[in-house]
Amino acid sequence: MVGIIDFNAGNITSLERALEYLKIDFIRSKNPDDLKECDRFIFPGDGDDAYAMDQLKKSGFDVFVREQVKNRKPLLGICVGSQIIFEKSEEGNAECLGLIKGEIKHFYSIDPQMEQKKIKVPHMGWNNITFENGDCPILEGIKNDSDVYFVHSFVIQPEDFSVVKAYAEYKIKVPAVIQKENVFACQFHPEKSGTTGLKILENFCKC
Repeated sequence: MVGIIDFNAGNITSLERALEYLKIDFIRSKNPDDLKECDRFIFPGDGDDAYAMDQLKKSGFDVFVREQVKNRKPLLGICVGSQIIFEKSEEGNAECLGLIKGEIKHFYSIDPQMEQKKIKVPHMGWNNITFENGDCPILEGIKNDSDVYFVHSFVIQPEDFSVVKAYAEYKIKVPAVIQKENVFACQFHPEKSGTTGLKILENFCKC
């Protein structure tokens, strides 16, 4: 059973429809107690990192997520969920979950020339991803250079780049798929990425 962590963010309905299409059983809840018996978790949503962390702390999901990861249950973060698994974020100066070492920075902080050249941010739309750093269970059966759908202004910057399993090019190298042990993350939206995204979700629910 998959537990969907609901922290009042957008796009959760799209994820539910994708899991329904795949015939994967799930529970969506704003209460950690409802998800205790789940064997894996998805942390989806659009929005602001600081807002997300505030909602997690109010609900107790911050403690819950750390405990479940420590108990070796798989976790998949999507979009904002992919960012707040790290230690801190420039977006709202948020202190995040710290499941993986690293921080989240705005595109313009990483490369100020992007702002000077008026390169559009957010990075929004379809972009191909390139695999690196070995195999990743959620990418099994996915072709290198597949297109997926992005919407983001902030970029994952891990302390150890060996956790990056795929990246996209948007003037800079954008970490797109992350794995460290049982923690996975997609900066893009698999639930909006056609058959490629559905396969990624299916792989996660089997790993």
